[in-house]
Amino acid sequence: MNIIDLHCDALMKLQEANGALRFVDSPELHTNKTRLHQGKIKVQCFAIFIEPIIKGDQKFQVALEQIDYFYKEVLGKNPDMVHIKDWSDFDRLKIGQIGAMVTLEGVDAIGNDLAKLHILYQLGVRSVGLTWNPANLAADGAGEPRGGGLTLFGKEIVAFNNEHQILTDVSHLSDKGIWEVIELAKYPIASHSNARALCNHPRNLTDEQAKAMFARDGLIHVVYHPPFIKEAGEATISDLVRHIDHFCSLGGVKQIGFGSDFDGISTFVTNLEDASMSQNLINELLKHYKEEEVRGFAFENFLNHRPGFGR
Repeated sequence: MNIIDLHCDALMKLQEANGALRFVDSPELHTNKTRLHQGKIKVQCFAIFIEPIIKGDQKFQVALEQIDYFYKEVLGKNPDMVHIKDWSDFDRLKIGQIGAMVTLEGVDAIGNDLAKLHILYQLGVRSVGLTWNPANLAADGAGEPRGGGLTLFGKEIVAFNNEHQILTDVSHLSDKGIWEVIELAKYPIASHSNARALCNHPRNLTDEQAKAMFARDGLIHVVYHPPFIKEAGEATISDLVRHIDHFCSLGGVKQIGFGSDFDGISTFVTNLEDASMSQNLINELLKHYKEEEVRGFAFENFLNHRPGFGR
């Protein structure tokens, strides 16, 4: 069964390796092309993520370097990788092709300059998360003790996203920031977050937030990172399915998807250690849900709720 995965950090790995990794088959990449094909990943979203240790005046350059690897290493050397730049591009993918879309995980790279976000949009960014865990000029992240919401600049970014049919991603935001995005964004999404009721981690969503996301036609894509699945011990695929069960119980059966976080994590769900193993999750879900519901989780829910298609 084909899968749309809304989040991986392969671009960061490619950029930090400075040309030493091959997207096609380097084993260091959980989402290399070979593994994507093996796991039946039909669309992979590639995040631009800037490590917090990067100095402020260098962050935009690092973002451009990651996009350069996307164009040269992901697309340029692989004719079966197809750039998703328009929401209708999903419908034009052929058998044997994998769609590739660029996302932005935290707006640190743009500083306070909205023109830089427009450049990233022109280069293909179609989903924007305002923060990683720390605070920045747009909002407080999930790891900022202050717990503030969006700044005026953060609200300008959401307005920009609304105008350009860009998803606004609440994963990594503070609780207050999540609520403000739910209120302001036309296209809210959680690209890689789980249920806080099952695993009490600030990166996960409360039941109230999840229900509000569903009410706003937003999507929640569950993440495969064990600390967001289970508070202690080994995480299994069954443990991950419990989060899908929980979101379904809140009314989200048609608004759930996957956001693996591969290449951004160092611990793994058993039997779900890289993209090639993705069908193990599908097979487990088929034991508990109707095939049409599993197709929804895997790819149809996203297609039905992308900007311009049902929103």
